[in-house]
Amino acid sequence: MRPLSVKDIAAAVGGRLVGGDKNVTSVCTDTRKISTGCLFIALKGLRYDGHDYVDAASEYGAAAVMTQREFQISVPQIIVEDTRAAYMSLASWYLSGFNIPVVAVTGSVGKTSTREMIAAAIGIKYHVHKNEGNLNNDIGLPATIMTLDDSYTAAVYEMGMNHAGEISRLSKLVRPDVGVITNIGISHIEHLGSRENIFAAKMEILDGMDPSAPLILNADSEFLAGVAYPDSVFFGVNVSADYMARDIVTSDTGVAFTCVHGENETKVELPVMGVHQVYNALAAIAVAGCFGISEEEAAKGLSDYHNTGLRQHIEHLGGLTLIEDCYNASPDSMKAGLDILRSIGKHRRIAVLGDMLELGDYSDEAHRVVGEYAALRADLVLTTGDRAALISERAGENGAQALHFESKEKLTECLKNLLSDGDTILFKASRGMKFEDIIDALKKMIG
Repeated sequence: MRPLSVKDIAAAVGGRLVGGDKNVTSVCTDTRKISTGCLFIALKGLRYDGHDYVDAASEYGAAAVMTQREFQISVPQIIVEDTRAAYMSLASWYLSGFNIPVVAVTGSVGKTSTREMIAAAIGIKYHVHKNEGNLNNDIGLPATIMTLDDSYTAAVYEMGMNHAGEISRLSKLVRPDVGVITNIGISHIEHLGSRENIFAAKMEILDGMDPSAPLILNADSEFLAGVAYPDSVFFGVNVSADYMARDIVTSDTGVAFTCVHGENETKVELPVMGVHQVYNALAAIAVAGCFGISEEEAAKGLSDYHNTGLRQHIEHLGGLTLIEDCYNASPDSMKAGLDILRSIGKHRRIAVLGDMLELGDYSDEAHRVVGEYAALRADLVLTTGDRAALISERAGENGAQALHFESKEKLTECLKNLLSDGDTILFKASRGMKFEDIIDALKKMIG
């Protein structure tokens, strides 16, 4: 982060400054992460209030604080009406001081992988700033932006949402030079009610974009295929598009395809599993094209791509192969994970599946659909979670051996006892299920 004066920050967010001026060199909202020179912003949420920790922030060495009321402390204070809104304003003002191109990525599935692939593709020519982990909401994105410094020459920011209006606010914050929508699925349909509403919410990405800025869209996604936009760029696998994939080949080590763009045909090799990754790569190559980077250069950058966090990490443990995909789950990503299980499993294929959250009225049917698909891709289906019982039930009805467990602990114990050398096991559920607990416990049991 560039050093900023408290006086300039107060002016940028329309706050009232109490106390003298001072420079700050970082921003945080958690007193456990305060360091010398930090601006502590007291955010108020449903279950917490950062104002309860303002005194502690001052004692721990914060250079200044931003609050919604005045405190009797020795460090400068910036008093604002709403600290959450002021944090967004601060990040937007700070970002505007950098003359770098910004890419924004949203969509129902594949946002993070696409973000990382874009960073890899354009990283051939740029030093890319991006979100870490899932810092993609109105707190995480400002936190990300406030770590930007002069070493970076481009930015790729993922934007997440649960409700209408959120993407609009985030887009206005970053003012993207290029926008990307990966697809329109049913993630978060519980809050938005329909895929039409999800589509409308994702299209809010345009709210912060100049009308002449390119918008990268998935031509295979039902709602996106018909979007009429002045500078739309489409990518796809099954339909004609500006960037198309053909000759897709999967292997134990990754997926390869030929990218067709106009008269150019470029071989692309991705060191990650799953045909769904082809879509993410095509989006990245399309973005690279907006930056004047050739398909060949983008392909070279993508060859160094790797999954992050809990996404489709493949690990070999003794004679077992574990596919750890515990970050999030929707029907589409469940199917993608099951496809990988089918493609790399050489002996017995075991699917350990849990609840898909935030699907609202679509939840029961979505879990049944996954159960049917699991029966085609797995030899054994093990589930835990209230909703996941429907997965094992439907998988069993379609001929698979399927078992449901009341707890993760009981599932883990059963899994340990039935595993044998050569088995391939997929672990997949929504983040709230914390399926990494099963993986960690299993590894300890196996030793």
